[in-house]
Amino acid sequence: MSELTVGIRELKARLSECVRQVKLGATVVVTEHGRPVARLVPEVNSVEERLDLLRAAGAILWSGRRLAATTPDVRPRSKRGRTVTRILVENRE
Repeated sequence: MSELTVGIRELKARLSECVRQVKLGATVVVTEHGRPVARLVPEVNSVEERLDLLRAAGAILWSGRRLAATTPDVRPRSKRGRTVTRILVENRE
């Protein structure tokens, strides 16, 4: 996948061409004063395609294993071990 870098001014002048390149699979990095501020990437349809793009960009790492199921703590507690309900009751008194 190719990557193009364009300044904001150039993007304004060549927007149609840049969008055409993105449709063909390229990524366009938009810069402002030489610093990247935005990225135009091709639209993907499935979650798998999105994950593949993130993996290819190095944004995520995954071993491929399934994650273990977790159960939420239905009674959150403060650092002192008091429940949120107890704290609310104490504040109302």
